[in-house]
Amino acid sequence: MNTTITTHTPAVRPQLILAICCLSLLMVSMDATVVNVALPSIQRDLAAPLSGLQWVIDAYTMVVASLLMMGGSMADRFGRRRVFQIGMGLFVLGSWLCSVAAHIHELVAFRVVQALGATMLNPVAMSIIAHTFQQPKARARAIGVWGAVAGVAMALGPVIGGALSQSIGWRSIFWVNIPVGIAAMLLARRYIPESRAPRPRRLDPLGQLLVFVLMASLIVALIEGPGMGWDSIRTMSLFGCSLVALIGLWVYEPRRDEPLLDVRFFRSLPFSSATLIAICSFAAFFGFLFLNALYLQEVRGLSAFHTGLCTLPLALATICCSPLSGRLLAQHGTRPSLLISGTAMLLSGALMLPLDNHTPLPYLLLTYVVFGIGFGMINAPITHTAVTGMPKAQAGLAAAVASTSRQIGASLGVALAGTIVGTHIQQGFARASHGFWGIVIGAGATVLALAWLSNTAWARHTTRHAAHLLETAAEGTPP
Repeated sequence: MNTTITTHTPAVRPQLILAICCLSLLMVSMDATVVNVALPSIQRDLAAPLSGLQWVIDAYTMVVASLLMMGGSMADRFGRRRVFQIGMGLFVLGSWLCSVAAHIHELVAFRVVQALGATMLNPVAMSIIAHTFQQPKARARAIGVWGAVAGVAMALGPVIGGALSQSIGWRSIFWVNIPVGIAAMLLARRYIPESRAPRPRRLDPLGQLLVFVLMASLIVALIEGPGMGWDSIRTMSLFGCSLVALIGLWVYEPRRDEPLLDVRFFRSLPFSSATLIAICSFAAFFGFLFLNALYLQEVRGLSAFHTGLCTLPLALATICCSPLSGRLLAQHGTRPSLLISGTAMLLSGALMLPLDNHTPLPYLLLTYVVFGIGFGMINAPITHTAVTGMPKAQAGLAAAVASTSRQIGASLGVALAGTIVGTHIQQGFARASHGFWGIVIGAGATVLALAWLSNTAWARHTTRHAAHLLETAAEGTPP
């Protein structure tokens, strides 16, 4: 049976280790959304087109989505604490470089550096938590805290971004990462025991290349498609590359003894459901933030600070609902949280459908509250479902797949939101956004359906079967 090898054992303080891991999550998750409110300022300062603003968000989320699973494998091989510290160092460096960018292309490139660091943080931290908290209830509570921190950080990002952009300038949103990142590195070195897998997974360069080609070609096609023409050879070739990469992954990965993306995980219906729920909910959330920042500032004429204040109801709803979701999860499983989230997401999309240039502000704030409820309830059940029932030795990889799904959703949400608006911008920004609110409604309906399906007896049986396949594969015996 595989167990974690610990090479350095300072006095283990589980709650402090959880706090350190959550500190990294707070920084990385907030950075994913803090930029949104600053986008109009970045656009004016760097003379960036709409597609450039999409790339400021998606260059980060796309790279994170593509390389997260490799980050988990590196941690298993070289040590979780070591990789965590290296990732934090890269993230701090990328943040400083972003703060001094002089051109939109430089900013996009430096966001990639940030993303390279982020790939070594969240999945590694989740693996550390999974091995620190051995008891199921304690682990559920820890994962609930983790999910709550992620939701709160993402919701507070626009508020903090608006305040900093208005008072100091958009570059300051990257400065705050530097002292926080340095503190996290020092605390990790002092309090987190070094550990690695007893038999690290072998690298899978072809699988990693296929994942990157899949994500890059799809996102480039969605963002640049309106400019290149949807029926142009370049656009169709990009979509074709994405499809070929997907087929290649599905055919090649099962043939490897230690694949980058172990398709056996997807034999578990709850795991597959969590993956799809993460994609749908994060696509809705990131698209929502992207369009909301541009609408409030470019259409309604609000400042960055007042735009951040307008998203405060969303943040407060998320802050209140995230710990509630964790408690519901520990006591009643994932279904209640998912049902509430799906309903709120569907309702918020419906409320945004009649959006126009003069929609009353109280109506918008109500919609933000509803959306915040939906987002606050979603993170804990996604993470819990991904790692529950899976072998402990596979916890890091399972968490990495869940985190990858979130980032895929974020990339798709921004790409779709910007593309839909850009394609119909002649109708006016507000009316052009209606197509995306229809997508949000569909995402909410999907979450509702999967909330029921993933909690059936049959679904639980598929998880036990998938765990058995993963265990026998790890032991080198035929399933």
